[in-house]
Amino acid sequence: MPVATTLVVVFLFLTQTLMLGWAAYRDSPTWDEFGHLAAGISHWRDGTFNLYRVNPPLVRLVASAPVMLMEAKIHVGYYDRVTDPSIRGEFVAGGEMVHANGQHFFDLMTVARWGCIPFCLLGGWICFTWARQLYGHSAGILSLLLWTFCPNVIGYGHLIAPDMGATALGVAACYMYWKWLTVPNALNMVGAGLVLGLAELSKTTWIVLVLLWPILWLAFRLLQQPKPTGYVWREALQILVILVLSLWIINLGYCFERSFKTLGKYQFVSESLAGRPHTAQGPSTGNRFSGSWLGLVPVPLPENYLSGIDVQKADFERRMWSYLHGEWRFGGWWYYYVYGLLIKVPIGTWVLLGLAIVTALFSKGYAAAARDELCLLLPLLVVLAVVSSQTGFNHHLRYVLPIFPFAYIWISKLARSIALNHRAVATIGGMALVWSAVSSLWVYPHSLSYFNEFVGGPNGGHYHLGNSNIDWGQDLFFLKEWLDQHPEATPLHLAYDLSVIDPRIVGIDYTRPPLGPASTSAAKHTLEELGPLPGWHAISVNQIHRRERDFDYFLNLKPVAMAGYSIYIYHISIDEANRLRRKLGLPQLGSGQGIGR
Repeated sequence: MPVATTLVVVFLFLTQTLMLGWAAYRDSPTWDEFGHLAAGISHWRDGTFNLYRVNPPLVRLVASAPVMLMEAKIHVGYYDRVTDPSIRGEFVAGGEMVHANGQHFFDLMTVARWGCIPFCLLGGWICFTWARQLYGHSAGILSLLLWTFCPNVIGYGHLIAPDMGATALGVAACYMYWKWLTVPNALNMVGAGLVLGLAELSKTTWIVLVLLWPILWLAFRLLQQPKPTGYVWREALQILVILVLSLWIINLGYCFERSFKTLGKYQFVSESLAGRPHTAQGPSTGNRFSGSWLGLVPVPLPENYLSGIDVQKADFERRMWSYLHGEWRFGGWWYYYVYGLLIKVPIGTWVLLGLAIVTALFSKGYAAAARDELCLLLPLLVVLAVVSSQTGFNHHLRYVLPIFPFAYIWISKLARSIALNHRAVATIGGMALVWSAVSSLWVYPHSLSYFNEFVGGPNGGHYHLGNSNIDWGQDLFFLKEWLDQHPEATPLHLAYDLSVIDPRIVGIDYTRPPLGPASTSAAKHTLEELGPLPGWHAISVNQIHRRERDFDYFLNLKPVAMAGYSIYIYHISIDEANRLRRKLGLPQLGSGQGIGR
């Protein structure tokens, strides 16, 4: 590899490490993270994997490993012994850990997040390496640039949720499989099997590879010229070895905890596996295989791996309330993730993708062999299609984060425009790349709340998506800093979206804001108690858009400041409160009424 290329790669890795490390320190804990950390500690300490069974344990094992060397108070003895697949004890255990450790919990979380940064670096290395081998050194750099400055990579890459680990290990597994398809020797076979197992241990999304890889093998060989001969049975046996190796890694990751339990002895909660419909009180346990010959078959997986899939399936079957573009729906939308990608991916990146499609269709010299590009595009499309098909609820764009590296590698073919002397493509591509990077860095370190200019950036994003897409509880420290700089902002009324973290832990004294007249709980209050009321208010955007409409009257007010892009700060005067109260049909307030409530 040329020295100049090496220096650029090292610089980009160092840049991303510093960005992720700083964001990990600056952001307050988010939803799910406290549960993952508590569960990871219980895995190490007690050797059990009941907590957070809906996700495999690899990422939280890595995150919690350095925390085991620190003084952390955690009492999860009861919760990690619960075997009922419908009980989510990790959130209770995580909440107790937060309260037991106080502010020290934030130090534990930062260290745990730092422990996960190598996953993101691995993803960048695979982007660079695979793109370089397909399209050349410049393509490797372009792919790594897109990965390094992607706001979604930065946003989720510094958290201990499993999404980044699954993204990096998933593309690494597909890269190793592509190497085996290219050179089907024993070393590549073992590498593909081992990394596939690690990908399966990061998130169950990658179960699709078990079915996809044999199909990809057939397609790869059919597209290969000249056609190889005498390979079918030998390579089919090697694919079997790859899958067996991945199974071994999965079981090893769970320390073979209750592996090979017969199918009929499971207690399932999803309709698909339990064979019983859900009731108003919740899922009904059962086992549709009990009493059949299938029930006697040993499952070559750890019990909690299969039970986790079952619980996830039950969640989608029961459906949940979801939010998209100002609409609440019980269930989801098939186009939710496509919609989210359109507004959460920088416009410059979309320009690059469009340019890559045009050059692939109408210009020679850009594409690699069709069989090689199929190894990039097929996993991308299958993951997007499978995730989009789960419309029981739509909350998190991060579920499709695993498709990003495949897209960046494929887009990197545009770097060939330099060697081909296609100046127009090179110029447009260069400008789009700069636009993409600047758009992302403009929002940093609040990358979790990134939205592109189509919807007015992060300021307009909350009208389109909620939950982890903009407000996952990450801006509490920024609110504390703003309050320290503005001591006049008292008393404070605060509606913060992460109930497990009491803002008083970081020194924020507050009371709840008054409910609005449209709230489903408004009838429990007198008209004089309902908002708007004068004073200082800090409301996270998820709270503003709550389905119960507790605080949606703040949409009629202009914030005076923001903590990050997820907490809006308002200072309401008596005149402003009365103007809005007239509009909402509420009685007027007298002088001084409502101040300090």
